[in-house]
Amino acid sequence: MDFTTKKGRRVVVTGGGMVSVLGSNWTSALAALKAKKNFVRYMSDWDEKFPLMNTRLAAPVDFEIDREKYPRKAIRGMGRVSQMSLVATDTALADSGLLGCEEITQGRCGIAYGSSMGSVDSLMEMYSMLVTNDTSKVGSTTYIKAMPQTCACNLEVYYHLTGRIITTNTACTSGSLSIGYAYETIRAGLQDVMIAGGADEFCTMDVATFDTLFSTSTKNSTPGLTPSAYDVNRDGLVIGEGAGTLILEDYEHAVTRGAKIYAEVAGFGTTTDGTHITSPNRPTIARALQLALDDAGIDGSEIGYINTHGTGTTAGDVTETGATWDVFKRAVPCSTVKNYIGHTLGACGAIESWLTINMLNEGWFLPNINLNSVDPACAPLDYITGDGRTIQTDYVMNNNFAFGGINTSLIFKRI
Repeated sequence: MDFTTKKGRRVVVTGGGMVSVLGSNWTSALAALKAKKNFVRYMSDWDEKFPLMNTRLAAPVDFEIDREKYPRKAIRGMGRVSQMSLVATDTALADSGLLGCEEITQGRCGIAYGSSMGSVDSLMEMYSMLVTNDTSKVGSTTYIKAMPQTCACNLEVYYHLTGRIITTNTACTSGSLSIGYAYETIRAGLQDVMIAGGADEFCTMDVATFDTLFSTSTKNSTPGLTPSAYDVNRDGLVIGEGAGTLILEDYEHAVTRGAKIYAEVAGFGTTTDGTHITSPNRPTIARALQLALDDAGIDGSEIGYINTHGTGTTAGDVTETGATWDVFKRAVPCSTVKNYIGHTLGACGAIESWLTINMLNEGWFLPNINLNSVDPACAPLDYITGDGRTIQTDYVMNNNFAFGGINTSLIFKRI
């Protein structure tokens, strides 16, 4: 096939969508990012509900699905997390020009999608029977809403997809791993189009998980000043929520149908730590970044910007920046979206990739808000501050890491 490269077919991004506190499109997101204010708020009801929890901070989305556009019959098996993934995917498919096209139902369009878990309300309904010995709350769709693969399966049924399905329920790398695996699937010629992304609904159980590890921010009286990744006075992460979806497509397929192309997926690298379930590992993180560079066939000097995972935790920031330095050996420009929207867990890899692609095309890259004094324990990277940075580059990188020792790195190229 004359449209293949040495490593396989070229893969491009032809659409994107998100459900986020930044809004649902790049225009609203850009305005929000340039305002240099975060979306973290004090959760006053936790004072009474969870008095033993240290943090009172979160960044939930004001989300309610449109019941006229999405009737109950069509979404009866969807909890909140699947509904958010549906809205993000509908936006992405419409953006790509493939929404409603019969072509995506013919077997050459697949899906790669993940979340940390299913909808918590449905999980609680299932678990309650073990406490009350009452099964009355368990209905025909309870498990469908609660199962970890709920987003991928609900989207597959909703859009009548008949291609491959990949579920990546890998916590904070669910979205990025989906994009990487979708890229590899198209590159290998197994599909022409892939819907790829991740989502997570807000849940106080997630907050409690990090709180027990002393990884949450407790700057409860100043929500606008946290998280503050890379700052010497940072004190942890803030949990958010959302969904992000990218439409990945074979380059020749996209060109033939006249699709708008946002960027090319140039490289992907992923590794596992093999050392600890929650503590990050510097050498294996560095290897994931290097694998992405090798896959793209470029030198680290060609990367003009890195969107970092940047959670704002002590160990995470130091390890990530150290691994980045090990690979690049220079002060590469970088910043994190999480200082604005919190940690969206399964959604972060997809939302942050979509924002990074748009920043690449905009030529403007967001600053690290709440960064006043870089922790000397962090590597000497170029931490963007102020009003952001105008950078003209052909390559950008987005990195994400997850509990379980899962590391991902994606490289996007300007078209």
